Amino acid sequence: MKVNISIDDVTPHPFSSTNVLEKCEELLETFPEMKFSLFVPVAYWRTMKSGTVTNKPILISEYPEFCETLMDLPEENYEIGYHGYYHGIPNRSDNDEFQYLDYDTAMSKIDLMFEEVEKAGLSKKFKKIFRPPAWRLSPDSFKALSDRGFELFALTDLPYTREVYAGEENNHKCTFSNQFPPFKELKVEEKVGVVYHACEWDKNYLNVEKKDELIEFLLDKGCEFVFLEGLL
Repeated sequence: MKVNISIDDVTPHPFSSTNVLEKCEELLETFPEMKFSLFVPVAYWRTMKSGTVTNKPILISEYPEFCETLMDLPEENYEIGYHGYYHGIPNRSDNDEFQYLDYDTAMSKIDLMFEEVEKAGLSKKFKKIFRPPAWRLSPDSFKALSDRGFELFALTDLPYTREVYAGEENNHKCTFSNQFPPFKELKVEEKVGVVYHACEWDKNYLNVEKKDELIEFLLDKGCEFVFLEGLL
C-alpha cells in the first residue's frame, strides 16, 4: 500500500500555521519513513470567513521564521508544493483562485507565485507541484502551469472537480488524493493519498484525534511511504 500524507494551507496565518508540523513530527516517531507533501499559498488572503479575515495578503517573504521552518524541514520526509497565490478571489471567495482564469491571467498569477517564493529565498525548496485551491483548476490554468514548468498536478477526482477540469487532466501528470478525514474515511487501497489541512477552523485539520486515527489505520498495513509522484 503506497501512502502519501499531504497538508494544505500551510501559511504564516496564526490559525493556519506551521503548528500542524508538530503532529507530523509525532507521526514520524511511529513511522520514521513517512512522507509529507505540504502545499503553501504564498500570499494567503482571506476576505470572507469571519474570524479568519486578514486586512492584506500574508506574503511568506515577510515572515522569516516561517520561511526558516520550511527551509529546515528534512527532505527525506517533506516536500513543498504551490497552492496558489492568494488561494481565493478577494472579496468574492476564500477559495477557487484558479477556477475561472484564462491562459494569460493564469500566467500572470504563476509569475507572482514564483516572484514571492524567490523573494522568500525558497525557490530551491519548492517543487513544481501544484494543488489548486479548493481543487478547482481551469483548463487554461493547466496549460499555463505546464508551460511554466509544473511537472505534477495534485488533484482529486470527485465529480464536481472533473467537471471543472473539462478533460484537461488527461493531458498532464496528475495524482488523485481522495481520503480526507472526516469527510472521506480512511480505507485500504493500492495507492492512498490522505489530505489534511493546517487550518484550525477546518474539520479536516490534522489534530490529535486525526493523528491517532491515522496511526491506528496504518499500523501493520505494510505501507510504503511515498512523495506525491509515487502515487502516479
